[in-house]
Amino acid sequence: MKPAKYIDHTLLKPEASTEQIRKLCEEAKEYDFKSVCINPCNIELAKKELSGTDVLVCTVIGFPLGAMTTEAKVFETKDAISKGADEIDMVLNIGRLKEHDLAYVTKEIKAIKDACGEKTLKVIIETCLLTDEEKIDACHCVMEAKADFVKTSTGFSTAGATFHDVELMKKTVGDKCLIKAAGGVRSKEDFARMIELGANRIGTSSGTKLI
Repeated sequence: MKPAKYIDHTLLKPEASTEQIRKLCEEAKEYDFKSVCINPCNIELAKKELSGTDVLVCTVIGFPLGAMTTEAKVFETKDAISKGADEIDMVLNIGRLKEHDLAYVTKEIKAIKDACGEKTLKVIIETCLLTDEEKIDACHCVMEAKADFVKTSTGFSTAGATFHDVELMKKTVGDKCLIKAAGGVRSKEDFARMIELGANRIGTSSGTKLI
């Protein structure tokens, strides 16, 4: 796979303008990235801008805290897909995970996966807020719920993806789940190392510099 197809070209800043989203889509077409990752209010614009290309529209659900109700996340997912989203990046309930209520976490991911149908679901576990044991628990929840990817970070908490986290996640999920490293991947060396350690997708706002 060519390097550009590892990249979800990302703009999730709350102040992102319509013009900036259009520019993001133009760059995604020019560099042939896998997707653009945007907030839900921009799905329809991105879908229109990317029409006729194979660049996907990825959006975020329960973002960035993950503390919404399951019902709200399910509604948000269905709404996003109805507006044209191809991939869903959801934030799991971090508080419930840290309380070791793994049944709650798994059930919520399953509900969102059901809402996704055939669409790709990536689950953001926010590694910077978790112990290694909690990261492993989160990976098991993601696998049990049959989501497609486990993802490191929102990029809006205390830190982004680390080599250690990607290595730990790969060791835990093996080939049962894909891995997305997001947040802080800004150099070609970091990009190559993340893929070497097992990342199948890279979420970054620095895609054009990396490629």
